[in-house]
Amino acid sequence: MAKTERIELRAEPEREQRIRYAAKLAGQSLTDFMLDAASSRAEEVIASSQTTVVPADFFDALWEALDQPAAADDENLTRAFRRPRRVKQA
Repeated sequence: MAKTERIELRAEPEREQRIRYAAKLAGQSLTDFMLDAASSRAEEVIASSQTTVVPADFFDALWEALDQPAAADDENLTRAFRRPRRVKQA
């Protein structure tokens, strides 16, 4: 794939030298090193935005509740199932 976009940034001299040194140690160009690092961080941020983390005790209680049969006479549940579904996708 052809590289067609440009990303520019500014950095403090010490930070820039450290990044250049790391790229050299990794055997990569500065551009490749920075793109790999930024892409990896981008994937982490995207994944964390699509994941919900809850405490273990909350998850266990939820899992246990889901294993329980629904009460046949639960009017709130019956009404909830009759409402039209709204689906929102990101």
